[in-house]
Amino acid sequence: MTADRRQGRPAFPTRTAVRSADWDGRDLAQETYHQVLFVDVDMTELTNSGSVFEECTFSSVRFNVSEHEDALFLNCTFSRCSFFDATFKACKMTGSMFDGCSYGLLKVEGGDWSFTGLPGADLRGSAFHGVRLREADLTGARLEKAEVLRCDLSGAWLNGADLTGCDLRGSDLSDLDPSTVTLKKAIIDSFQATVVATALGFDVRA
Repeated sequence: MTADRRQGRPAFPTRTAVRSADWDGRDLAQETYHQVLFVDVDMTELTNSGSVFEECTFSSVRFNVSEHEDALFLNCTFSRCSFFDATFKACKMTGSMFDGCSYGLLKVEGGDWSFTGLPGADLRGSAFHGVRLREADLTGARLEKAEVLRCDLSGAWLNGADLTGCDLRGSDLSDLDPSTVTLKKAIIDSFQATVVATALGFDVRA
């Protein structure tokens, strides 16, 4: 499933390129990249503290076991990238799009992932804790046995998403349409149960 930008906007143009580079284990601190194309770059075990990537495109980049903290990836495009066991802490990914990527054991702690495009993403076993996912495109996403705890999902697109066994406790489910997702054995708290029941048309009374 292709990560289409809202209103049909194409990916931002790039002006320079980094190709087939070995950034394995590299330490990035407060670096800035604008409209850069990264192709077949190995960022395995890279550590990134406070760097800014704006309107960049990442194609076949390996982020495996990398760690990012207080970093910005604004309006970036990720195509066929791998994020196995990658960690993002307090990062801002607003407006970024993901297409054909792999995410095994991805961990996201805090930060703002609003307006991100993750349609069809296989996020099984991933963990999102305290993340802002407002109006994120999770259409058809696979979130079986994932953790989506205390996340802001207001306005998120979840049609066709599989939330089987997903731990959703503390997350905003006010815009969730239970009839359009798979919720078998999903874990929710008592307040969320009332929200879901109301969405299904029940008259919930004490």
